[in-house]
Amino acid sequence: MINFQKVTKAYSSSSIALSDVSFEVKQGEFVSLVGKSGAGKTTLLKLLLAEERPTQGAVFFEEQDVAKIPPSQLPHLRRKIGTVFQDYKLLHSKTAYENIAYVMEVMGAADQEIARDVSGVLEIVGLLSRSHHYPTQLSGGEKQRVAIARALIHRPEVIVADEPTGNLDPYHTADIIRLLVKINELGTTVILATHNREVINRLGKRVITLEEGKVVRDEERGKFIL
Repeated sequence: MINFQKVTKAYSSSSIALSDVSFEVKQGEFVSLVGKSGAGKTTLLKLLLAEERPTQGAVFFEEQDVAKIPPSQLPHLRRKIGTVFQDYKLLHSKTAYENIAYVMEVMGAADQEIARDVSGVLEIVGLLSRSHHYPTQLSGGEKQRVAIARALIHRPEVIVADEPTGNLDPYHTADIIRLLVKINELGTTVILATHNREVINRLGKRVITLEEGKVVRDEERGKFIL
């Protein structure tokens, strides 16, 4: 499904974010990316989303070279890959419902379709009763669940979560990880980038460890080892 083939990303001769990175992610997997700040995790995700292009090598999504996708077709790629960020990126002037509906409105969805699908994803993330609350009225964990619901609205094949629990306390961290596991169990591939040792060690799923831009470990039931 996702295939990094000997990928190097250099911003200059002295700034190499990734070096000769190769790995494959199969459909339905839950994969965690770990590494210290600057190890290359975010660069790797940007390459997958075609926000960056590799200096050498290639990144394939469903056998298509991501770097060769015409700009006009990139929105189609990104609808297949839902993204969740540490800082939520919610619109503060819109309710939880409106934050999710806005994504569908931009794509020209019909009102009936929006009402059905937004309510559906809010139910999946356990926030149907909070749908008319604004971000300032929600806890950090609830904001992140809205962000996950927004990422799910196009029924993506992959969810990419970049440090989604970085601003959360241990209770809400566990809540968000349980939700990502649930989404994965429903068939969506999940790629989680995190610094959280406890999260990784409890998951007991595949772990790819990056160090100075290189893959130093790739274990099926990995642990957080740096």
